[in-house]
Amino acid sequence: MRNKLLKIFNKKNKWTLEDIRKEVVIDSSSKIVELMKALNSLVDDRKLVNNHAYYYLVKDEDVVGKVKDVSKFEISVSNAEKKVYVEKKYAKNVFVEDEVLAVKEKGVWKVKHIFAHNIYRITGYFIKLKGQLVFHSDLDFHRDFEITNIKQFKVNVNDRVVIKVLKYDNPMVAEIERVIGNNKDKGVDITSLLLKNNVRMDFNKKVEEEIKNLPTKVTTREIKSRKDLRFLQTVTIDGDDAKDFDDAISIVKNENGYSLFVHIADVSCYVKDGSAIDKEAYARCTSIYVCDRVVPMLPLELSNGICSLNEGVERNTITCQMEIDEQGFFRSYSIYPSVIFSDRRCTYKKVNECLAGNEAVIEEYASLIEMINNMSDCAKLLEKQAEKRGSIEFFSMEPIIELNKKGKAINVSLRELGQAEQIIEQFMIAANVCVANYMDDNVIPSMYRIHLNPEYEDLLKLKNICANFNIDVDIESITPAVIQRLLNSIENESVYAAVSNITLRTMQKAKYSNECLGHFGLSLDQYCHFTAPIRRYSDLVVHRMLRKYLFENFQGNKEKDFSKIEKQALQMSTKERDAITVEREINDYKIAEYMESFIGDEFEGTIVSVLEFGFFVQLDNSVEGLVPIRSLYGYYEYEEKSMSLVGPRKTYSLGNRVNVRVTDVNVSKGQIGFEVA
Repeated sequence: MRNKLLKIFNKKNKWTLEDIRKEVVIDSSSKIVELMKALNSLVDDRKLVNNHAYYYLVKDEDVVGKVKDVSKFEISVSNAEKKVYVEKKYAKNVFVEDEVLAVKEKGVWKVKHIFAHNIYRITGYFIKLKGQLVFHSDLDFHRDFEITNIKQFKVNVNDRVVIKVLKYDNPMVAEIERVIGNNKDKGVDITSLLLKNNVRMDFNKKVEEEIKNLPTKVTTREIKSRKDLRFLQTVTIDGDDAKDFDDAISIVKNENGYSLFVHIADVSCYVKDGSAIDKEAYARCTSIYVCDRVVPMLPLELSNGICSLNEGVERNTITCQMEIDEQGFFRSYSIYPSVIFSDRRCTYKKVNECLAGNEAVIEEYASLIEMINNMSDCAKLLEKQAEKRGSIEFFSMEPIIELNKKGKAINVSLRELGQAEQIIEQFMIAANVCVANYMDDNVIPSMYRIHLNPEYEDLLKLKNICANFNIDVDIESITPAVIQRLLNSIENESVYAAVSNITLRTMQKAKYSNECLGHFGLSLDQYCHFTAPIRRYSDLVVHRMLRKYLFENFQGNKEKDFSKIEKQALQMSTKERDAITVEREINDYKIAEYMESFIGDEFEGTIVSVLEFGFFVQLDNSVEGLVPIRSLYGYYEYEEKSMSLVGPRKTYSLGNRVNVRVTDVNVSKGQIGFEVA
């Protein structure tokens, strides 16, 4: 029936239900049921639209996708294959995350149908209007709200709540799900954003009960069953504000090079598969890091307590011991359960100062100087090998958002990565490679971190953009080394930043899989995540498989684990994307809050993206805003191939440095508007 229906819609685009019944000859009640099932399934698959007057075909050139609010004037509609931009006057008052049909009419994209609303929780606060408490949503939903259970809560003006949508209507019918606090309270705004995005903030009673039975220190029995490495000089190196320590390092210089020990918290020792803690960790899959807090994957008793490799205490770990020669090649490695004693909690800042020759810090770290120098020398060897194999180093601008005592953003600066950060990065990659190599070579079920080769169409766009800068890219035989040579060839800093940004977008997204398919960006055939089980569920899965197949030497059927990890990898990839979305949304919100005090001020920045409705400019502190095309003097035409806006006297292209003025800020949407100064 489906194929028959699609054939008639290919002959004529619009059909009423009565016309369809006549065309396909429906002469019995069973055939009516069959027809309606087929029509409904085609609507569910977004092949047809039912506007309740007639059915019509979704054409190949149309776009069915989700809505994102990108600026004051436009929304985007995107799916896995395509993204288009729609002016808000043609957007039918859609909501963010709505699934819609976008159709191009006379060269203009318009939203023609809303398939589904996908927002079920809305944050906002109460205001007083004509003597009544009225719910005011953070985002404009173009309608009033009817709160059905307001009398069950003692809410006042400026009290912030999460409401659950019961019915999409006008007014929107909803009920209060949770009172968060008052707008004046520190951190309430970020809590609202976390809850709006369905972030799991609390641990349930079953988890709390299991926590009570957790040990607080390593037992003598555990020490006897593990390799005792407490004699090694061992340190952690993390950020100043870190509370959970997944990894610790020991290193010994020898006549052949280095013995490098990467010790990772043995979370699998405490979080058992199928336990309440495990189920909650799986539901979260990752810790979420925002500017005023961490929402942990594991309860603090684990993440900051017995699992964390804290200074001055014994901890159960899984160690990857690597023998690295003087050229930076791995000569051998071994992976085993161990127990360590962390001698010192070091920070990136102080290790960097130590390596830079700061005498005060060198004196403070006197007992560690030899170790730090050995780590630095070993990491440089690993870095040199990474460079030789073609590992890509993308330019990125990660913001640090400084808050005052009331939780308001007062500064945005760039996170600077020094030699200490490079040391830890190289050591973690090394351990991840060795573990992936062992799992893959021995056909042990595992979760791999994969990064597939870029798609040819995306590479073609990159080639066209690079041609504007007289840079030739050989996309016919693309390798990570080709990409790195491209980036190394760019001397102009602004052009380098812009091309690096576009190149990064050209890459496919890294994800998790039960198959070892390689990592394009790192130029590695085998790669997994092993080094952060406190904050990533993927690493916990890898630890469990090591324990089962290596430490306990399980010899049974592996298919069940392969199948289970396939499902877990999909969940992990999805939750990772969700976490990134939340972190970006909160960053955008706080950056907009910071920029609100600079309306009218001028800044210099780089054009990092050009679209038909304007161009985005990134300031030197990572703040990004839109210069809408309507703010430019004269008529401008968009050239997609060169990613440029071409006007009568001026062309705006990717990589151009421009002076801009802040014109408007929408804090709740995290949007900043610029104009050319």
